[in-house]
Amino acid sequence: MIGSDIVWRPEDDPDIRPPLEEGEVYRPDILTVIEDAIDGLSDDLRNLSLDIHDHPELGFEEKYAHDAYTAFMASRGFVVTKHYHLSTAWAATYTYGQGGRVLGINSEMDALPGIGHACGHNLIGIGGVAIACAAKAAMEQLGIDGKIILLGTPAEESGGGKVRLLDEGAYNEMDICLMCHPAPGPQHSISLSATLAVARLEVDYTGHTAHAALSPWEGKNALDAAVLAYNNISLLRQQLKSAYRVHGIFEGKDWAPNIIPDKSKMIWYVRTQTTAEVEDTVKRVIACLEAAALASGCEVKITRGITGNEIRQNKALGDELADIVRKRYGAIDYEWGIHSASTDFVCCSFALPGLHPGFSIPTVPDGGNHTSAFAEAARTMVSHDACMVVSKALAAVGMRALTDEAFLEQVKLTFEEDKRSRGL
Repeated sequence: MIGSDIVWRPEDDPDIRPPLEEGEVYRPDILTVIEDAIDGLSDDLRNLSLDIHDHPELGFEEKYAHDAYTAFMASRGFVVTKHYHLSTAWAATYTYGQGGRVLGINSEMDALPGIGHACGHNLIGIGGVAIACAAKAAMEQLGIDGKIILLGTPAEESGGGKVRLLDEGAYNEMDICLMCHPAPGPQHSISLSATLAVARLEVDYTGHTAHAALSPWEGKNALDAAVLAYNNISLLRQQLKSAYRVHGIFEGKDWAPNIIPDKSKMIWYVRTQTTAEVEDTVKRVIACLEAAALASGCEVKITRGITGNEIRQNKALGDELADIVRKRYGAIDYEWGIHSASTDFVCCSFALPGLHPGFSIPTVPDGGNHTSAFAEAARTMVSHDACMVVSKALAAVGMRALTDEAFLEQVKLTFEEDKRSRGL
């Protein structure tokens, strides 16, 4: 059953599936090769996923993942480039025949502080590998010219790895780019939801130390500044639209209860449905931060990080994915996925036609992305199977782009029409 209030829980019957649509998919011969290839690799991909899950690494520190993925891809006949533009990024390429189109794919690698792979990047990583290996099998067995570029992209959570790779030209050859992401959602569903635009602010308050009991009047309390800023923004949230998100932390160094703190640091994320709304909201957040400095007598330095746009899900690619999923695998939804989160894949979707579906995995109540429970969910067999399903569908989408010139032209036309509608 599919509905806005239905989430797939571990105790649900895994054999209950929504009715599939009748009709044939594009090039069933290609899809058969894809399905056979991924089914044949499933056990190896499962072992790779668990290996990555057991060795969580933060952004730009994914050394173990880098070596594990590059070894795997080299053993499957791909040309591997280690440390591709960035220290832990990599590229695996495969070319068949002469000319043809270029299929781009992303595999994410990084984990979260303290809670490991609580966003399921171990599944995202093997999803990219599965798509690439299945596309390679179809090209070899059916004589399809073209090229595959699979990128290992670091630091999605906080470092904007794909943004840096885009700046370095890593996506220049690609005609389209694909990836997937796990999230809570209806059972056996794949999501084509949007994401939020995001801006990152780093805030440093500087005050003056003093003895907290003997002469507190001599101090300027940087901790007070951070507390005031936090409260200011908490009040601001009451006047923001319900879809907006403003969230952050504050921290300090060498703090002691008998010393007036002279340094504090805050990190804030501002998320809204469009980039324009982000810019308007950032101005209001900055006013809150500056007011706290004024009230506490501290100085403030605000550093703007990378701004991520809202995602552009290419409609032609999305429609093809929906057609395949409905006819072969399950259901499509537009509400779940990572609709209220953000991703650095947006830079890809603004530079070239891209698709970033979510796929549902079973979670306990209050156990969605960025929780310890979701980290556990990301290593279950049923979550692995869900990843294999979306990988088959995405590989089929990618192969249509490589083999159907009219379809690829529609993909590009849709990309340009969406671009104009956004005033880009």
